[in-house]
Amino acid sequence: MSESWKIKLLRWRFNRYPAYRQSGARVVHIAEDFREITVKLPLNRATRNLHGTIYGGAMYAAVDPLHAVLIASHLGRDFHVWMKTALIDFKRPGRGDLFAQAKVSQPELDEIRMALTKETKIDRDFHLNLATAEGEVAVRFTLTVHIKRRGKHEEPMNDVVFPL
Repeated sequence: MSESWKIKLLRWRFNRYPAYRQSGARVVHIAEDFREITVKLPLNRATRNLHGTIYGGAMYAAVDPLHAVLIASHLGRDFHVWMKTALIDFKRPGRGDLFAQAKVSQPELDEIRMALTKETKIDRDFHLNLATAEGEVAVRFTLTVHIKRRGKHEEPMNDVVFPL
């Protein structure tokens, strides 16, 4: 099934965003329900370190915004969503193109919404791997996303976040 124009536009916006574009990574797929994003981090001149492998900063930059953007798009403008911490476990050098697939399930989103009815802010951990096309894991990430309800004095966000 081909992508809708809305998803193509979101993928284009994501890849053109300056901070993400500089990472060297590219979003190659966004699910129609916007609960899954696949990125590709190529080994090329821009991402190569002095050892000829993908440098760790490019690896982290490729996955940094994914879960925060997915969650923010589903929760809407009444919430702040950002990355709080990241635990990076390098398993082996990135000697070729790497791929990551960030997912947020509907039960996870429902659980987050429920928790935010009881608390004003929460943290959630997500696990993500950067791996070769064959599935060989180069890096394992544990990403902590911080989610906070906006205060009454704060204005809702404009369309900076990728709206659904």
